[in-house]
Amino acid sequence: MIIGGLEKLSILDYPDHLAAIIFTQGCNFRCHFCYNPMLVLPRKGEDEKNKKEKGLSPLSPEDLFLFLKERYGRLDGVVITGGEPTLHPDLPSFISQIKALGYDIKLDSNGTNPEMLQELIAKKLIDYIAMDIKAPLAKYENTVSAIVACDNLEKSVKIIIESGLPHEFRTTVVPGLLDKEDFQAMGELIKGADNWYLQKFKSDTDLVDGAFQGKAAYTDREMAEFAAIGRKAAGVCEVRS
Repeated sequence: MIIGGLEKLSILDYPDHLAAIIFTQGCNFRCHFCYNPMLVLPRKGEDEKNKKEKGLSPLSPEDLFLFLKERYGRLDGVVITGGEPTLHPDLPSFISQIKALGYDIKLDSNGTNPEMLQELIAKKLIDYIAMDIKAPLAKYENTVSAIVACDNLEKSVKIIIESGLPHEFRTTVVPGLLDKEDFQAMGELIKGADNWYLQKFKSDTDLVDGAFQGKAAYTDREMAEFAAIGRKAAGVCEVRS
């Protein structure tokens, strides 16, 4: 497992949990709007500076497990995010070690590895799943700047919804990449989901695609309109700050 950083405490990322966030390094997408370029496109010399600016502590696996052992009882959850965690073949064994310490696990994924999701669920290694829905399937490759096997995304959505586990889908709403008409198509993709959260595009930071830095986000009113469409597909569809 390549650990890109650790956020030692979050009260927002795992519902009803005080959690640490483990960032894995490496991703198979190159989303224009991604604000963790140091995890997606490692750049020597800039990585540590960017991690410090974002509050991520670099550490070895040994130090990570020592930290988790010491914090058990004060923390009750661990979020594993990226990058894209399911790219790492040792993810199940890595999570098993964390579960053995007594923590609940939330996994963030882009949904490109349904086989890994199925394995983690079957082995009862995760307690909450969040999957990003980047765009309607027809727009996916343009949005993530990569070749996408859309059937894998559809498989992952089905696995998550049918898993019986608490789950959410998330969409970062970027002007120029998504418009109002796209929410109907995305809603059809995740129809029956528990939760769908829409996130405003954030451009005041280092991004994978520098051309998107400084661009304006949709207004609160526009985001509310998108959420209203989303509520036709998911039990809950809200704008998350």
